[in-house]
Amino acid sequence: MNPHAADEDSSVDEPLSADVCRAVGTRVRELRSGMGMTMAAFADEAGISLGMLSKIEHAQTAPSLNTLVNLARAAKVPLTALFRGLDEEHDLVITRAGEGNEIIHEGSSPTRIYRDLGSLRGPNRRIEAMITTLTDDEQHFPLYQHEGVEFLHVLEGAVEYGYGSNSYKLDIGDTMQIHGEVAHGPVAILSTPVRFLSIKVYPSTES
Repeated sequence: MNPHAADEDSSVDEPLSADVCRAVGTRVRELRSGMGMTMAAFADEAGISLGMLSKIEHAQTAPSLNTLVNLARAAKVPLTALFRGLDEEHDLVITRAGEGNEIIHEGSSPTRIYRDLGSLRGPNRRIEAMITTLTDDEQHFPLYQHEGVEFLHVLEGAVEYGYGSNSYKLDIGDTMQIHGEVAHGPVAILSTPVRFLSIKVYPSTES
């Protein structure tokens, strides 16, 4: 236990500091509760006083870097995990109609266009939203496999969509949800042009 830990922290007097303290306090409380630890046990593990931990969890003080490191160590998480929920609350992406980055897939061509609808910042992409446009009913389409799950919604046209050893007819307004590990993709264009929204959701890589 560090008897001088409280001296290393300061009162919250700036709006930005208050936001950080609320985010950190919430995360510390969530992590401690998830570990099934009492405040006294967690404070002892982090080397701070029970009163200091209470102030941190209730956003009544701005913990020093040294205290944050000790809290992260006690919670067995990276230091950055204590700030989760702070930037994400303010992050957003807007992709205007007709915009979005064209991406290149196997077999991409002027009659087969993939347009990325954007993603939130971060080291790992959790959701991939895309508009696919197909205009050549004679074109061969390879099947794809990926982690996670995928949601499809047909916006225009009709398509025979393969999934594993089977295929399914999808018309305007139809939706389909699939496991990405199973080979899937268009196998035949029934009515051109075909345009559909696909949303891939990848498993979290965070511990």
